[in-house]
Amino acid sequence: MASKNPKQSLTEMNELVLPNDTNTLGNLMGGRLLHWMDIVSAIASQKHSNNVVVTVSVDFVSFTESIKLGELVNLRAKVTRAFKSSMEVWIEVFAENIPEGTRKKCNEAFYTFVAVDVNNHPITVNEIVPETADEQLMFESAMRRRQVRLIQAKRMKPEDAPELKDFFGF
Repeated sequence: MASKNPKQSLTEMNELVLPNDTNTLGNLMGGRLLHWMDIVSAIASQKHSNNVVVTVSVDFVSFTESIKLGELVNLRAKVTRAFKSSMEVWIEVFAENIPEGTRKKCNEAFYTFVAVDVNNHPITVNEIVPETADEQLMFESAMRRRQVRLIQAKRMKPEDAPELKDFFGF
């Protein structure tokens, strides 16, 4: 059964970049970061749905800053919108160099999850109730992102995407 509280809540996770997590340049490997992002966003969507979830898509990943060996990685995930059984989760990634006292935003992405029952069938989840202006903006724009995902997956034709027609003016 879905969560009784449809508010958006922040899920945070911290990881320390160790030698086994890095490439030959001493930077965190992108695949390791994507793995951590998948975990934190799965936790956020499980908290919202109060059920097991499966990853459906990863998109709009942006690697803007490298993360170095020894830095602390802070991952923040929030469900931005829930549809029938799917949930869009926005993840932000920050790197902190504790000895230097610096912190920088490094990455962000959108992941989509579907809540499933014990037989791996999709189940209905509660809708999100945005409370702040930022949450409302993310909530409203989630429909456009969803339609893009459905078109890319060939589950929707571009001409059947009303949010994109309005957005692009065609």
